[in-house]
Amino acid sequence: MQFLREVLPNGLEIIAEITPSAISTSIGFFVKTGARDETPHEAGVSHFLEHMVFKGTESMTGEEINRRFDDIGAAANAFTSEEYTVYHAAVLPQQQRTTVELLAPLMRPALRESDFITEKLVILEEIRMYDDQPPFGADDRCRAAFFGSHPLASSVLGTVESIEALPVELMRDYHRRRYSPTNVVLVASGAVHFDDLVQSGKSLCGHWEPVDAPRRTLPAEPHGGLQNIVRTSAAQTYMVRFSSGPDGSHPLRHAAMLLANVLGDDSGSRLYWELIDSGEAEHAECHYHEYLDAGVFVTQVGCAPEDAADVQKRIEEIYARAMKHGIEPAELERARNKIATRVAMAGERPRQRLFQVGLEWSHSGRYRSASDDLTLVEQLTMNDIELVMATWPLDRLAMTLIAGPSGETVRRPFSSDGS
Repeated sequence: MQFLREVLPNGLEIIAEITPSAISTSIGFFVKTGARDETPHEAGVSHFLEHMVFKGTESMTGEEINRRFDDIGAAANAFTSEEYTVYHAAVLPQQQRTTVELLAPLMRPALRESDFITEKLVILEEIRMYDDQPPFGADDRCRAAFFGSHPLASSVLGTVESIEALPVELMRDYHRRRYSPTNVVLVASGAVHFDDLVQSGKSLCGHWEPVDAPRRTLPAEPHGGLQNIVRTSAAQTYMVRFSSGPDGSHPLRHAAMLLANVLGDDSGSRLYWELIDSGEAEHAECHYHEYLDAGVFVTQVGCAPEDAADVQKRIEEIYARAMKHGIEPAELERARNKIATRVAMAGERPRQRLFQVGLEWSHSGRYRSASDDLTLVEQLTMNDIELVMATWPLDRLAMTLIAGPSGETVRRPFSSDGS
């Protein structure tokens, strides 16, 4: 396995993790922009822009783009998050150059007003659908309440009001600023011919004009509390709980991931055995998410409305017990083995390595091989877990949002002092 990097004169980075034994190639443009980079007037523009990219360029229609991807057998897609927008494709190695020739022009879309007007209706329908289906926008509402005025409070989709008011000129200006070559990384993994990749980058992207693309980062000041969303049509009650964790540059972030696995993995975790295996909840998971300047433990649960109060109490008790008594060595070893297996399996798949390599590099400017990740997991100790819980107590300052047919069954979560 080999890692190579080159930077074009206009600032575009090109990186690749080359695996000689791979029989597929994955390629992507990683744009360092997302919901956190939007002003209130721009809310939702990053995700809207992702849609618009596939509506075509000055030389290709959206239909032609889709047909050409299909012709080469590409598995192509895109996604937008709080911090990144990624356009990617997995292909056979002989289609590497053609794939870059398709993806690169997409980074300079036509942004026609007629397409903008049509696609705006699609985005508005997506927002309304998200709000009308389980968990009824609970994730976004809880995020907004937890982060308050911090940029990470922003919804990736935006709001009906922000999208309706968004003019195409604002999107064009946002694209000009945020899709600067200094803010984009061309990433490849698997069976990669790096010299060809660089040549493709130079010929297709070398003329892009660099623009300053600063990003706001600041310490988060999380908020605790309890909120409700009442949906009389809901058959279940859904709970979302946010609490603080280490940010994406903190050395304990890997221990936080392991702790979340112990507490809320979808199999064999404390939430699983106490809530799902017992039949009290349909699903109950805890995940750790890291960002540039914040980290969060996110708990998501679905249960029958009549069980909601008891389930909420049980979650609080599970986390309080972990805080008071710690975790068992067997739990640590089990979680470490599960994470190591997932890392090893992902290391054999170029498409998954594309995201791991691309996001890590975009986030920190660091490269970590699958072997490096395995070593990190193997070196985690009980002391690391204890430090995470001591620094970011799970039973302190949690924001809980409950969505369901009524708000009568909910109870107050732990207060900011843990009482």
